[in-house]
Amino acid sequence: MRTDSYTPRSFDDLSPETRPTFLQALVPVLGLVAFLGIGSAVLKLDPHIPLIWSIALVGLLGRYVWGYTWTDLYEGIERSLSMGLQALLILFIIYGVVATWVSAGTIPTLMYFGLDLLTPEIFLPATAILVGVTTFAIGSSWTAVGTLGVAFIGIGSGLGVPEPMTAGAILTGAYAGDKQSPLSDTTNLAAAVTNTDLYDHIRAMRDGTLLAFGLSVVGFVVLSLGFSGAIPAGQITEIQTALASSYNITLLAFFPLAVTFGLAAAGYPALNVLLAGAFAGAFTSLLVQGTTFVTAWQVFMRGTSPETGSDLVNSLLAAGGVSGSAWTIAIVVSALTLGGLLEQTGVLAVLAHRLERGVRSTGSLVAATGVSAILTNALTAQQYMSIVVPGMTLRNTYDEFGLDSSDLSQAIESAGTPTGALLPWHAGGAYMSGVLGVATLSYAPYYLFGYLSPLVLFAFVLAGVGFAGNATGAGEVATSPADD
Repeated sequence: MRTDSYTPRSFDDLSPETRPTFLQALVPVLGLVAFLGIGSAVLKLDPHIPLIWSIALVGLLGRYVWGYTWTDLYEGIERSLSMGLQALLILFIIYGVVATWVSAGTIPTLMYFGLDLLTPEIFLPATAILVGVTTFAIGSSWTAVGTLGVAFIGIGSGLGVPEPMTAGAILTGAYAGDKQSPLSDTTNLAAAVTNTDLYDHIRAMRDGTLLAFGLSVVGFVVLSLGFSGAIPAGQITEIQTALASSYNITLLAFFPLAVTFGLAAAGYPALNVLLAGAFAGAFTSLLVQGTTFVTAWQVFMRGTSPETGSDLVNSLLAAGGVSGSAWTIAIVVSALTLGGLLEQTGVLAVLAHRLERGVRSTGSLVAATGVSAILTNALTAQQYMSIVVPGMTLRNTYDEFGLDSSDLSQAIESAGTPTGALLPWHAGGAYMSGVLGVATLSYAPYYLFGYLSPLVLFAFVLAGVGFAGNATGAGEVATSPADD
């Protein structure tokens, strides 16, 4: 299913007999929050279990309170899984790509040279900028994080920088670059569902993105001030020696990197690019590292267990391969199932309708759009839905308020796209945590762009700036659909 061809059901599309009341619609939301709080924080369960509890709650409400058939409910699940299929396939492949790149010496070589070029004092801001530029060029935050980001985690550990801080800098660069790239799927999707010219959408986001990213870089500069002299004596030499003793450190090992980023920059789909990267990694393992054909593809499937003589290097280069993706994929499938049930039972439409009824000015409309995108992210666990649902639901409302379609597109992407990686049960949060090896709640305090992007949006709303069609101003009352 193409996400830009999907039209979520509106409040008026729902039959009064099966439509939840607002208070009823709040029950699954409060249930999800309670289950995640009790299950994850108190009982220390994996997030899969609270999600399954939530699925059961919504399923029972849908069948026995709102009167949907089991077939209706399964159709909602099927539609959501179909929308998230590309993300699931990318998750499946990227774990194998990381493993093959370790075996090929690509990531070890990046780490080796990175330890020579970077210092603790500049590492965090430099990481954010380098990953941002790379993501802008290739248009895929997931590809950049799953390849270049993994290497930066290793470099940062060698420099004595805590992994959660490094992960925060990586994600900051990845999502900032993704938002401004004309090759990005979410950027194109936000433009498509709001009927906005792609470059008008990118221009509308530019000031807010640059401000949020600039503030993030300043934040990383401040964090880096405490790292002067923090590297234990001889640690970099020890790491480089361990890498050189186990891998052929050569520029030829960058072949998979060149293939992957070259194809991405040429506009090929992310899944095709990652598959090509896996083949390039296996090919490089054969020619550069001297592995056998069978071993190269066993690594893709089963992962790596390096024995370099350094426990730190071994832990940094251990990769699970395709088989190691099961835990993460199980979270994403569970979350997509829950999101499909919430959409099919009308919970999302009822909540969006109540939010829309409270709108009385252009400023409150834009702010409500941002809140809607964040809530949709949390409830459906996929960034595509955080763009599609508010984007299509609120298009006519923006027209009635005299706002430009680019005002809507920048609001949903500024608040929707970056915030998913802050949620452990979200497809983005589960993916980033899995490939970087850092728990979502550990890197969340340092993922500065994830907070600053929506905050800058809300600040622009309060100031009444940054919106192309803001004819009545952020603070003035305009005629809303509820007033007609």
